[in-house]
Amino acid sequence: MGLDPLTQKKFDELPHFFRDKEKVLVAFSGGVDSTLVTAMAKMVLKDNVLAVTVNSILLPSWELQNSKRVAEILGVRHIIVDVDEPANSVISDNPPDRCYHCKKEIMAILKKVAKDEGVSVIVDGTNAEELKEYRPGALALKEEGVYSPLAIVGLSKKEVREIARHLNLPSFDKPSMTCFASRFPYGQRITPEGISRIAEAESYLMNLLGAKQIRVRDHNGIARIEVGREERKLLYNEDMMDRIAKKLKSLGFAYVTMDVQGYRSGSMDEVLP
Repeated sequence: MGLDPLTQKKFDELPHFFRDKEKVLVAFSGGVDSTLVTAMAKMVLKDNVLAVTVNSILLPSWELQNSKRVAEILGVRHIIVDVDEPANSVISDNPPDRCYHCKKEIMAILKKVAKDEGVSVIVDGTNAEELKEYRPGALALKEEGVYSPLAIVGLSKKEVREIARHLNLPSFDKPSMTCFASRFPYGQRITPEGISRIAEAESYLMNLLGAKQIRVRDHNGIARIEVGREERKLLYNEDMMDRIAKKLKSLGFAYVTMDVQGYRSGSMDEVLP
């Protein structure tokens, strides 16, 4: 089954972005967006593509392993760089524009890698739909001169997935994943201990429930569990609820709750003016 005409038109425009570039560095997470960007860059520029993944305490360890696997499948050179965002007090204080400062720190590292590798163009996987949301990090990308090819041609998240499925890319059905900083309400300090607790809680729930989308939000010791809207029924089991409560309380949460609305991107932004 082919793409619908509008999606096909945008897809046809995507390779043109890379045709006047000599070499590009892709900010590569291994998710569907950055995977599509990397695949298109590889198609046009062959070996002149460098995928760079950030290794951070704010990112799940399984995401790093996935990025290695996907880069190998795509056949691109892959570099992993370390960054410790919570060491920056501006980031760990968790203001509403936290993502701006985080992206600034990451891009400083990527720009150094690009300079060392003789690359003048950095691209990422931001899609057009994300630019309509509250994304302070997008401003940082713009200020740092980072290009977002998917957004430039107007591709939405749904269209990106359709194209990735059409191309049989390895991440076409991979759920969206954001950094662990998004699990804490703005103004609540982000600590290594808090991040570790969230990571263990989400890993436990993924293995127990088998859900595709899981978030554990930490509201000063109250765990608010979000699962995909179509997956909420996985929690409608008394034995399952007891097991989840016992485990999360053993991690230090005082109360364990379920968000009846289910998972939605940017739920922490709902309280912002």
